[in-house]
Amino acid sequence: MEYIYASLLLHSAGKEINEENIKRLLEVAGIQVDEVRVKMLVAALKEVNIDEVIKQATVAPMPAVATPAPTTPAQQPAPATEAKKEEKEEEKKEVSEEEIAEGISSLFG
Repeated sequence: MEYIYASLLLHSAGKEINEENIKRLLEVAGIQVDEVRVKMLVAALKEVNIDEVIKQATVAPMPAVATPAPTTPAQQPAPATEAKKEEKEEEKKEVSEEEIAEGISSLFG
């Protein structure tokens, strides 16, 4: 991941993504550089429009759903209903994480 972060940092700074810049950045961060990985990354990113990939990988935030608080104990949802809501929220989070992972993996595509 450090190699991807380095390339994104270089892109953000408006610097050329090349082997020398990535190696230098990783060394400054105290990371032992693997020459093969650097070469593979630079080769993979040559044909990639990083701005386009970032734009496609951006996931829109889920809209907040406001639920009114129950006014009487009889109106409170059953515990099973609450558990189902929590499961659905977890599923939504998983989808978002998968979409993010797909966006990042498309950097190598």
